[in-house]
Amino acid sequence: MTFAYFERMYDLLKKVETEEAEAIEKAVELMVDATEKKKSVFAFGANHAGILTQELFYRAGGMMTINPIFGKEVLLDVEPVTRTSHMERLVGYGTAIANQTPFSEGDVLIVHSVSGRNPVTIELAMEAQKKGVRTISITNLEYSKSVSSRHPSGKNLYEYSDVVIDNHGDVGDAACDIEGLEQKVGPSSTVIGATIVNTIVVETVQRLVERGLEKPPIFYSANLDGGDALNRELFEQYKDSIHYRF
Repeated sequence: MTFAYFERMYDLLKKVETEEAEAIEKAVELMVDATEKKKSVFAFGANHAGILTQELFYRAGGMMTINPIFGKEVLLDVEPVTRTSHMERLVGYGTAIANQTPFSEGDVLIVHSVSGRNPVTIELAMEAQKKGVRTISITNLEYSKSVSSRHPSGKNLYEYSDVVIDNHGDVGDAACDIEGLEQKVGPSSTVIGATIVNTIVVETVQRLVERGLEKPPIFYSANLDGGDALNRELFEQYKDSIHYRF
């Protein structure tokens, strides 16, 4: 028996691996450079796009220097949940978030937005670039180029990005056809996006080790003996790059 969603994800993952290899490599280079210079990495996404921020943050095997940007009004615990859609479209909200984020020149920002059309992510990337932050966007280029920007600049996220990684999903994100149903089901962006960001993390750490860094800033499992002590030791070494309480 085959499952439609599995098959679709296999196809998309292979396409991303093949067609986005160069962009992923550029993202890795930015991450390696930032880590070697003990700069910070930030991650943001609104609504469901923010799941990738949580994926990257405070995880065994993840990088300590990745700092989440949580815009409280675009998290899915807001009620009514439709308010998140209103806030991600609100001009000025992304600028307000950027102004409260301790960006500095040489930092890296990973932004996830499938459509790339809403002001909150556009403004965050725009303001970060003004401060010398290198921006990596994960988006869907076909989708983004098929819709108009909701920001006064008239530009979408990919146009404010140093590196653009296309998730190659369907316009509208849902990926699987159902016979007799007009609307597709099964969004692909979380699975594909999580694979992309974890690939970037793995390749970054591999490169750092190859360059002689014996202890990259990665989290050890707190459930393994000695894990807490190792995490505290690394935190002290990279505390200037970490902006969350540990």
